[in-house]
Amino acid sequence: MAKILIAYFSRADENYFGGAMRYVKVGNTEIVINQIKEMIDEDSFKIEMKNPYSPVYMTCIEEAKRDLSEKARPEILGGPENIDGYDTIILAYPNYWGTIPMAVATFLEKYDFSGKTILPLCTNEGSGMGGSERTIKQCAPGADVKKGLSITGSRAADSSDSVRKWLVSNKLL
Repeated sequence: MAKILIAYFSRADENYFGGAMRYVKVGNTEIVINQIKEMIDEDSFKIEMKNPYSPVYMTCIEEAKRDLSEKARPEILGGPENIDGYDTIILAYPNYWGTIPMAVATFLEKYDFSGKTILPLCTNEGSGMGGSERTIKQCAPGADVKKGLSITGSRAADSSDSVRKWLVSNKLL
């Protein structure tokens, strides 16, 4: 049986939900990850920035846009010592400007993913996976990046059926 690492970036605070702003204590991506953790018992790591973006949504998206345009690699807290013992990585993140958050790029570039399978999962409010799968391939050369799962963030709490089917299709359930 493959050893799996669940690595995810999720943002709480003020978020965008289908046209309106709303404060949340748990981010949409983390809601989906918690569903996965109920289905499979595997190691997990939350990718957290040393200097997080603003809790105010509009400020956050401008900070994320700046980091993307500058190809920044924000410092992240902790992380596994190495990923040698893992065959498969479920990599979950929100869609930031059509791709992964730059903190996820920091995580990917920190390790050697050669020969590993990455299963992307992207929460968004209608922009789908964007170019995130391509970006993951660039940041993790040698990894086998599979087709990702796009989850509408405002429906994250109701996504367990889609998540279960995705896990089954990737032979993790």
